[in-house]
Amino acid sequence: MGKYKRLVLTVILAAVFMSGCGEKGPAESTPVQSGQENPDTSSQEEEAVPVVFEAMDLEGNEVSSDVFSETKLTMINVWGTFCGPCLREMPDLGELAGEYEPEEFRLIGIISDVQEGDTEEKISLAESLIEETGADFTHLLLNESLYLGLLTGVSGVPTTFFVDENGIVVYVVQGAKDKEMWQKIINGLLEEL
Repeated sequence: MGKYKRLVLTVILAAVFMSGCGEKGPAESTPVQSGQENPDTSSQEEEAVPVVFEAMDLEGNEVSSDVFSETKLTMINVWGTFCGPCLREMPDLGELAGEYEPEEFRLIGIISDVQEGDTEEKISLAESLIEETGADFTHLLLNESLYLGLLTGVSGVPTTFFVDENGIVVYVVQGAKDKEMWQKIINGLLEEL
């Protein structure tokens, strides 16, 4: 990605994600299908479009949307290093990541304010926050592919997507939740799939 294009993407993403962090009331949960422009239009019949992306994790490993086929349900938590509610829920997410069988459930984080190729300082900050919170699961660095494949409708963090084994977004949660609420959502979705 060119320097100018990267700068523009950084400015846009920072404005979008930073404007939505905070505790402005209860989290919203919406059953949606990917490809929808507005989760509030979930009652409209639309053909589901699989999420497609290629990205890198914090260790430099390539990760693609092929990971969805490896498990029944994937939870993708979009968070920011600047976001208090995101960081407060990460210990619970770390616990949840290890409580399910890998073929049933997987948790992936997307760091909304740390991009591929960012400074070592920003990457180190994200790594230290992950370590401090015990959120020991795969975390992806933001890039254009992730943004276009999944995040164009995200207006703030934390936002969490639940994706089935076909890459279809089946549920979206805006805002943070505690472990008990996440378990109810995960278990309910696993029963439906």
